[in-house]
Amino acid sequence: MNERHPAWLKAGSVRRRPGRWAAAALFTRRALHHLGNNAFGFAFEAVVSPIVMLLIFGFLFGGAMAGSVREYVRFLLPGILVLTVVPMTVASGTTLCTDMARGVYQRFRTMPFWQPAAVLGLVAADGVRYAAGVTAVLGAGWALGFRPAGGVSGTVQAVAYAIFFAWCVGWVFTWIGSIVKRPETVSGSSMMILYPLLFASSVLVDPSTMPRWLRVAVDANPISAAATLTRGLFHGTATAGELAAGIGAGLLFAAVFIPLTMYAYLRKQPG
Repeated sequence: MNERHPAWLKAGSVRRRPGRWAAAALFTRRALHHLGNNAFGFAFEAVVSPIVMLLIFGFLFGGAMAGSVREYVRFLLPGILVLTVVPMTVASGTTLCTDMARGVYQRFRTMPFWQPAAVLGLVAADGVRYAAGVTAVLGAGWALGFRPAGGVSGTVQAVAYAIFFAWCVGWVFTWIGSIVKRPETVSGSSMMILYPLLFASSVLVDPSTMPRWLRVAVDANPISAAATLTRGLFHGTATAGELAAGIGAGLLFAAVFIPLTMYAYLRKQPG
């Protein structure tokens, strides 16, 4: 009897297991697809909210801090850049926790691909969100008269660093998303972690104006290191110490929380 077999059963027709980076790219496209399906939320978070924050803080404190909005924006905008991208990092953990709660990632773990790709693709896709937020802040700052002394080169370096720092911080909340059971826990814990760090920093105010005891705490804050380096790169004044502190702060987050995230994620695999 001459039976016909489906094409996928014929010799050599079985699809090969995707490579590591191919699998990561596939999950990045998946995350971007979901991002596109929530265009309104993306626009509000990455475009509207950063502009509103820059305008509020600029006009609220500009006269008191520097005598004019334009002068204060020169100091403020690099800090707002950090204040914009860091809270966006919570989305990775929330999304991961949501998918795990719905059983999506349990299904992924039964498939033959490099498992860390599911997490790496999710975190990589957030770069689009960070880039949109940075672009919105720069556009609004330009309209308010922000002209970085470091020129185009300094601006590119500052933007690249801000995105790099956000990517590193994102692993903190990706780890939280991999160990908790409810997405609300990720967003709730983020407020307790981020708000003290963001506002007890050099994002909005020069630490030299603070009491000594407070200045010591602010200078030790990794958000301050990121804001100081971003400011220095924009204006071409970044020192070797600021580079070491800013980049080191980001790498420390990544070095600690990438292994923790992967361990927590892979530990939950069936079998």
